[in-house]
Amino acid sequence: MNQTQNLWASTYQHILIHHQDPNEVRFWLDSLKWNKAERIGPGRVKVCLSAPNQFYKNFIQTTFKNDIESAIATVLGESCEISIEVSRDDGQGSEKTDIIQEVNVNPLSPPRVEDLEYPEPSQGLQTASRGSFQTRPQTVVADNLDATLTFDNYIVGPSNQFAYASAFSTAENPALQFNPLFIYGQPAVGKTHLLHAIGNHIKKKYPDIRAHFISAENFVNEFIESLQHKKSGDFRAKYREGVDLLLIDDVQFIVGKDRSEEEFIHTFNTLHRMKKMIVLTSDKAPKDIDGLEERIRTRFEMGLVADIRPPEIETRIAILKAKAESDDIYLPDEVASFLGTYVKDTVRNLHGALVKLQQFASLTGSEISLDLAKQVLQNSIPEEGQDYTVEMILSAVCKHFNIKIKDLKGVSRAKNFAVPRQIAMYLIRRYTHLAYREIGQIFGKDHSTAVHAQQKIESGLETDLELKRHIETIREQL
Repeated sequence: MNQTQNLWASTYQHILIHHQDPNEVRFWLDSLKWNKAERIGPGRVKVCLSAPNQFYKNFIQTTFKNDIESAIATVLGESCEISIEVSRDDGQGSEKTDIIQEVNVNPLSPPRVEDLEYPEPSQGLQTASRGSFQTRPQTVVADNLDATLTFDNYIVGPSNQFAYASAFSTAENPALQFNPLFIYGQPAVGKTHLLHAIGNHIKKKYPDIRAHFISAENFVNEFIESLQHKKSGDFRAKYREGVDLLLIDDVQFIVGKDRSEEEFIHTFNTLHRMKKMIVLTSDKAPKDIDGLEERIRTRFEMGLVADIRPPEIETRIAILKAKAESDDIYLPDEVASFLGTYVKDTVRNLHGALVKLQQFASLTGSEISLDLAKQVLQNSIPEEGQDYTVEMILSAVCKHFNIKIKDLKGVSRAKNFAVPRQIAMYLIRRYTHLAYREIGQIFGKDHSTAVHAQQKIESGLETDLELKRHIETIREQL
């Protein structure tokens, strides 16, 4: 390995080790090319990189610029700054990089999936190096796609940017870059929208592609029905021979259903071997799905795993405005900001709040206004003037349950500590602007723990009177 390769390998490994999501590092940094390096002063080096498009450039500058500069500085022992430009492909491959002898390195494009261009559909979408992603138009399978769910109307923000980019890259280069694509996140954060967007994009680009969207629950039901009517052969022919792009929603539903699991894994293996594209969604990462067999988990993780977090306030406001525009609803900016501030967690909740407000305005002959929004959603928001801090909430919870802060933030799973901890997470999420990841960090947990706490408390409030009394008493203290 020459000096240039050593430089990149060390830089790349340094970022992988210190970043919390190696999948995300590989996805974004594998797209970079190193153009040149030059000395800009004593002990200072400038490295020029190129990204494939403006979207990648913006994301890498925002998310990875400091990581790259720090890693190169660590490797070289000199301070570094980087600049990123959008690459200009002349169709003849990568241009030769400039060599700056003063830096004593020869910049090298990082290891990456080779740039592949699709041939026209008439060529069967074949590639010599990767097998084929072919169509067989004689087998007709309904695609079940919702044509209204596209990349164009998907609102992108920090919480879903990686998943969006992964989905779009999959749609541009199906089965060539990574396979399967596994997208996970709590319910109603936009996973299903991305599944349909992938299918619609590929179908528009290659009309002969046989795409098929199905929920895991319907997949299981269809398989059971095929067994009952002794038509399992037809079922296998449909999914193993009649589909080029398989999109399965909520795949965690298959877990624990032995015959269906077995059928799914054989279908997965067949499609993957034939270079057909598979995209899956779940409410949890593969490693966190309870009861998932190791042989299935490893297959889920063999491609790219991307998460979607609940939208942050800016994204929530953008989602509301887009929904209002598509439904021809007049939504003042102050009302959008109000709803975006207090209606959290899921896109479904945002849409539901907007629909509820619009319906109330229509039935009463009122205009949508901030006062009307406060009136309609008064049970879903804190009272005006309330300004709860994390410290206030933690203190109130500890006082109510007569426990110490260190126990509330501890690791004990005993009920007398676990329930107060979940209540504290629920109240922090409801009455502050903190994201799940930030709430998890307060308690030394990851974001999935905070998501679970929120869901468990919300579910419990519907049936558990004791839990409801606990929370009402803590609110009174606040």
